[in-house]
Amino acid sequence: MEHRKEGYGFLRGEGLEIGAFHQPAPLPEGCQVTYCDAFTKEEAIELFPELNFDDLVTVDRVCDLDIERLSPFASNSVDFVILNHVIEHVANPVRVIHEVFRVTKRRGRVVVSAPDKEFTFDKDRNLTPFEHLLSDYRNDVTEVSDDHYIDFLMGVYPGMRELDESELAKHVAHVKKRREHAHVWDSDSFKEFLVNCFEHIGIAPVCLFESTGQDNQMEYFSVWEKQETI
Repeated sequence: MEHRKEGYGFLRGEGLEIGAFHQPAPLPEGCQVTYCDAFTKEEAIELFPELNFDDLVTVDRVCDLDIERLSPFASNSVDFVILNHVIEHVANPVRVIHEVFRVTKRRGRVVVSAPDKEFTFDKDRNLTPFEHLLSDYRNDVTEVSDDHYIDFLMGVYPGMRELDESELAKHVAHVKKRREHAHVWDSDSFKEFLVNCFEHIGIAPVCLFESTGQDNQMEYFSVWEKQETI
């Protein structure tokens, strides 16, 4: 993932990586990172047995973004935050964007990326409209609804449409535990999502680097520099 390496080159100092799982960012020399996740390493391997335990990072701080936000971390306290392929799993994406910029120092950097649906198993799912996400933000939603997971199952596994209600409920419970993709974007709509978030949060970060799915066949990946304290 050469495009990511270029983006990480903008990072300095001490920061957080949220949801690194088995793919922690290779950081520039001198950077120090705290790994934050909703699951411990042991919990993660139980939920995701397809992964290699030794590849998973050891989580320094267990923190559920849906419930706790980033409350363990003070405002304007870290030099950078890395949020790769996490935002599509959370209940309240706008709130999460607010939180990662809240804890980042002025002139600090935020790395945020999301899978581009055109290059993933979400290809046949509809894009998540910003109006829906803004409503969740205003209503302080803290849990992904079952409807999101039903949409995931129907979009990714069309055969689920043939199941009866009780069987479908079992699959919903399973993907809910794993916190599968609740929200869907392509590169254009995710960039628009970020710009809309910044407007509603009241910040104007500067984009230092971006790479789109059209370029990398994978994701929208970006690095932003925070200008204001919030």
